[in-house]
Amino acid sequence: MIYSGSCHCGAIAFEVEAEITQAMDCNCSMCRRRGGLLAFVPRENFKLQTPASAVSTYQFNKHVIQHHFCANCGIAPYAEGESKTGPMTAVNVRCLPDVDLETLTITKVDGRSF
Repeated sequence: MIYSGSCHCGAIAFEVEAEITQAMDCNCSMCRRRGGLLAFVPRENFKLQTPASAVSTYQFNKHVIQHHFCANCGIAPYAEGESKTGPMTAVNVRCLPDVDLETLTITKVDGRSF
């Protein structure tokens, strides 16, 4: 299925092709504060629909994940990094209006301990 998503103001818009039935709820210092629920997809399944210049990026800790957010509204719709299987995108499913959050299987991850 192809989902359309965006930040709150729409300056960052994207499409993601995935079967989204589960999401990760991480308790690291970043995720705990921002409250996102993440679904991971291969980078080729993610397409930014707006100019990359609209995207701001923050890195912390080991600097291996690029946490992308909108400098206008502050929403963080996705992040990018590498996995054992290749380049990945972590999509904040809260930024996908067509995903029913109540139907997702949520997996808690202890990112605080990494």
